[in-house]
Amino acid sequence: MILVTGGTGLIGSHLLYHLVNSGQQVRSIYRTKDSLQKVAKVFGYYADQPTPLMDKIEWVEGDITDIGELTQAFEGIDLVYHCAALISFDPKDFKKLEKINVEGTANIVNLCLKFGIQKLCYVSSIAAIGPSVKGKVANEENDWNETNASVYGLTKYNAELEVWRGSQEGLSVVIVNPGVVIGPGFWKSGSGSFFTYAAKGKKHFIPSGTGFVTVDDVVKAMVTVMESAIRSERFILVDQNWTYEQLFQKIAPKLGVAPPTKKLSYLSLEVFWRLDWLRSTLFGKRRRLSKATAKGLYHQEIYDNSKLKDALGFKYGDLEATLGFCCSKFRD
Repeated sequence: MILVTGGTGLIGSHLLYHLVNSGQQVRSIYRTKDSLQKVAKVFGYYADQPTPLMDKIEWVEGDITDIGELTQAFEGIDLVYHCAALISFDPKDFKKLEKINVEGTANIVNLCLKFGIQKLCYVSSIAAIGPSVKGKVANEENDWNETNASVYGLTKYNAELEVWRGSQEGLSVVIVNPGVVIGPGFWKSGSGSFFTYAAKGKKHFIPSGTGFVTVDDVVKAMVTVMESAIRSERFILVDQNWTYEQLFQKIAPKLGVAPPTKKLSYLSLEVFWRLDWLRSTLFGKRRRLSKATAKGLYHQEIYDNSKLKDALGFKYGDLEATLGFCCSKFRD
C-alpha cells in the first residue's frame, strides 16, 4: 500500500488521482473534512464521477506534526510520498514553517525507518536549491547559500537534511525539487494566484522569472523515480525557464484579457517591501512581499533539468497546453 501525505494539496491531489487510476492501493492523510472537497474538485476536472475514485482512497485524519496520529497511518505501508508542507514567505511564519516542514518531515523519516518502508519520495522545492552564480545555470549540485533565502526555502532545505539523515540510516529515498507548479484547482494560492491576477487585467508584472513545470509532470516524475532503482538522489523538475512577463503573456490571452505591460521597477520593490513590513508591524497583517522575496526578484534563476532526462529518459509534457487547460477551468 502507498501512503501520501499532503493529499489535499495541488501536487498531492493530482498524485492521488494518478495512483487510484493506476489501480494502486492508496492511503492518504488529511487534516480537515473540508479539505477533502478540494480533492473532489480536482478529481472532477478529469473524471465525470469523482466520488467513486475518492472512495477508493483510505482516508486517515492526522497531522504530520503529531507522531501519535501519524503512527496508525503507517501500518501496512510499503511506499511513502511526502507532499505535505506549509508554503509561506512571511518571516512571521518561520516557527510554524519549521514545525510543519522540518519537524513534520523528521517525523515521516523516523516512521519510515521504524516501519521498514521500502522507499520515500520527498517533495522539496527549487527554493531549496542554491542560487546560480556568475550566470551559471542552477543544478542539483549547487552549494546552498542562506543569503537572501526565503523562510520557506530555509525550512525546505532543512527538511531535506532530515531526508538525507534517513538515507544515512538505511532508508531508500529520492527528492524532487519542482519549480512553480502549474495546475488547476487552487486559484487563491500558489501558482493559482497568477491566473487570478491576470484575470483582473492588471497592468504591472514583477521582474525576473523562475522555472515552471506542470503538476502532471511532477506526478509523472515522482512515480518514475519511485519505480526506478534510483536512491539517494535529488532531481530538479523544471520544464521551462520563463520570465514573469512571458508567463502573463501566455495566460492573459487565454483568459480573454490583455497581458500586463509595465514592469515594476526595482525601486518600487524596495519601497513596497518596506511599506509592507511597516503595515505588518503596525497592524499585524500578513506579509505580501518580504525583503528576501524582493531581493530574489533582482536576478532570474535558470534551472538545469537535464539530470532526470539523462538518468531515466524523462520527457516533459506541454506546459502551454496545461496553461490553456487551467484557464478554461478557471473561467468555468
